[in-house]
Amino acid sequence: MSVDQRSHVSTRLQVHNCVVQPLLTDLYQITMAYAYWKSEKTSDTAVFDLFFRQNPFQGEFTIFGGLEECLRFLENFNYSDSDIEYLKTALPPTIEQSFFAYLKELTAKDVKLYAIDEGSVVFPRVPLIRVEGPLIVVQLLETTLLTLVNFSSLMATNAARYRMAAGDNVSLLEFGLRRAQGPDGGLSASKYAYIGGFDGTSNLLAGKMFNIPVKGTHAHAYITSFSNPSELKTKTLINLNNGKEQDLIDLTLSWRTTLSTLLNISESQASDGELAALVSFAIAFPEGFIALIDTYDVNKSGILNFCAVALALNDLGYKAIGVRIDSGDLAYLSNKSRETFVKIAKEFNIPWFANLTIIASNDINEETIWSLNDQKHSIDCFGIGTHLVTCQRQPALGCVYKLVEVNGMPRIKLSQDGSKITMPGKKNAFRLYGGDGFALIDLLQKSVENLPVAKTKLLCRHPFDQKKRAFVVPSEIQPLYKLYWENGHIMQRLPDLKEIREHVKESLRTIRPDIKRNLNPTPYKVSVSDDLYEFMHELWMQNTPIGELS
Repeated sequence: MSVDQRSHVSTRLQVHNCVVQPLLTDLYQITMAYAYWKSEKTSDTAVFDLFFRQNPFQGEFTIFGGLEECLRFLENFNYSDSDIEYLKTALPPTIEQSFFAYLKELTAKDVKLYAIDEGSVVFPRVPLIRVEGPLIVVQLLETTLLTLVNFSSLMATNAARYRMAAGDNVSLLEFGLRRAQGPDGGLSASKYAYIGGFDGTSNLLAGKMFNIPVKGTHAHAYITSFSNPSELKTKTLINLNNGKEQDLIDLTLSWRTTLSTLLNISESQASDGELAALVSFAIAFPEGFIALIDTYDVNKSGILNFCAVALALNDLGYKAIGVRIDSGDLAYLSNKSRETFVKIAKEFNIPWFANLTIIASNDINEETIWSLNDQKHSIDCFGIGTHLVTCQRQPALGCVYKLVEVNGMPRIKLSQDGSKITMPGKKNAFRLYGGDGFALIDLLQKSVENLPVAKTKLLCRHPFDQKKRAFVVPSEIQPLYKLYWENGHIMQRLPDLKEIREHVKESLRTIRPDIKRNLNPTPYKVSVSDDLYEFMHELWMQNTPIGELS
């Protein structure tokens, strides 16, 4: 990467969150750093793996997010004067002052970071990030890297699951800012929902910062703020066919009378306040008219008033966009709305009217979408908020950051809980593909092993169960790690959000459908090489105390 490219990347990376800094960490990271320093371990080197142990949402895949923010953090890793002054008050007074001078000089220039590409499908136990460098520095990175990866990956995965539930022909909009866990939770949710497959957001700041399409309609408050068409001060709209101003209220009222007979809906039951609100909104946005139609009653008022305004707009040369339904039986109401649009399209020979967009909101979750699919809904777009941005089905991913090597010597963490035993040493990861193009298995090797070769028989072993092993002859092998950070610089071109979003789609296409399905998905296999298996279990035995019987 050239100097100019690095400069461009650096500038782009610094536009997000100033809160991400070295003090965004746990106190024990600093106390460990002092203890390391006091033990004269400043020249020690270490390797840490960042990984998770279980896929979220009772699924069998995860989308990796947050890498770009991790790199931005490394670029800006430096304790400011005010940070140092604060630490002097937060730490015991017995801390030697020269330690603070040491902290003040720390940067991430001697760190190396290897990672899987952001937006990739990833699986438990395969490190997403491998960090190498001075022990004290890479230890100090732990909490911040975890907070940057955990929520980002969880959100991207949640969004990808919504996308799979909705299918490719339905739009998804993220409406969650008001329900998110604070401002940064809202911004991050908008960003990673887009990466995971959503088409837009209601969050204007996210739109500005990340170039995400912004979408929105209006609230029930807008509808209820009007009581009668007579109160409207602006009533006319330019007729695109002849350039003359025309009274939109009179035209709408005429259409409502006509439609009342056609649709067998009593005009007296339709809300005049709602009609006034829709006319007002149509005058403000004649070429982008989307109306919320459930404020009073969709079937008795909302659909009649909307169609009357939409047909009045059509007479003046404009095309309405559609409706949003925010309550009630969404499958039934969407189907009744579609039937109404189709009927009007045929009756008045307006073909496009049949295809007006129907947007559904109302506390929708993944299970709601699957249920609506079973009910054969007519919804074109889902607006999803709370359940998406708060990840209500599972509020945390559970990434961990584990020491696997010190000064070139492997380290292993043992536990009576087998799932918490770490895989020691510096490792490389590979994805092995079958002849059908789908991923077969992920393989972890010691970094010193020869690279696996495609179309060659490879022994793949379960990390902890000696009985589970298989020979695999992959048609293709993909190395998963790239060197992303070295000598204080980003070493790869970083894709923009649209490119990461496309990578999510491409990566998911390589995973078998049974692994991605909603109910009882098939677990994806993660294996180790025979050398890594033997090495790991030998180290396991060496570090397990031998019991005594008496």
